[in-house]
Amino acid sequence: MKIHTNISDFQGVKHPVLTTGTFDGVHLGHQVILDRLRSVAQRAGGESVLFTFHPHPRMVLYPNDNDLRLLNTPAEKHRLLEQAGLDHLLVVPFSRSFSRLHALEYVRDVLVEQLNVHALVIGYDHRFGRNREGDIGLLRQLGEAYDFEVEEIPAQEIDHVKVSSTKIREALMAGEVARANALLGYAYMINGVVIKGAQIGRTIGWPTANIGAIDPYKLIPGDGVYAITATTPQGKFQGMMNIGVRPTVEENGERTVEAHLFGLDNEIYGEAITVRLHHKLREELRFESMELMKDRIAQDKVDALRVLGEME
Repeated sequence: MKIHTNISDFQGVKHPVLTTGTFDGVHLGHQVILDRLRSVAQRAGGESVLFTFHPHPRMVLYPNDNDLRLLNTPAEKHRLLEQAGLDHLLVVPFSRSFSRLHALEYVRDVLVEQLNVHALVIGYDHRFGRNREGDIGLLRQLGEAYDFEVEEIPAQEIDHVKVSSTKIREALMAGEVARANALLGYAYMINGVVIKGAQIGRTIGWPTANIGAIDPYKLIPGDGVYAITATTPQGKFQGMMNIGVRPTVEENGERTVEAHLFGLDNEIYGEAITVRLHHKLREELRFESMELMKDRIAQDKVDALRVLGEME
């Protein structure tokens, strides 16, 4: 997959077959669009292209009233798109001036004149242009006028629920990672670096890897204890992870992400880690004693191993 960051450098692409959007999560709905994009490109003897933006448009348009958290970091999104078989990723800076382009200007001046679009594959209810004035009907009219094909993909449904990045974010914030994973088509991931924490876990026989250097715009699921798998330079491990403020050991503590990896004996401070969340085991609790907490953590491990074993 070739990555382009400037429209003017997007040259020499044969019969570009485009889709456009933020594609946050690269979820099952996005994957259907990408599958169709590849199919149309192959039929046309062309190349598949995702035309997207950074930062997310909401972060530019509403900078002072925006708590949006994203499902993917840029690096995560790039890997997922490459795995999906995309030929070209065009990422351009989103700006207020770009948002003010009328629908006709966007299609004529950007998609046709600059990108030389051969065909356009879009998702259900796609809107574009200033004040979201453009729709599928206008796109079809402009496609006829400027000689490019337009194909709309129906809304994708899982258990009769339309797949969307918003629904996935809502599920994750509620701690419903199994539900989010079903909509994503893969286990939700958090990438970071292992940092030193208070090291309380090792004093009670349950050492944890404190995960830092997480992208500030990355969505962290709701507080609780989760069954996970984790990949580090030491290998792949099953484990469990706590997200929360650690009420048993700290008053008014900061929110942390801490993982205990089963079978890991070495220290991994400073090493990269990718955690994939599979199932929420329970809510974060405040225990009356450290002994009670230790007992519950031991049960959490039993529960995590059972859940992870059932998924194999």
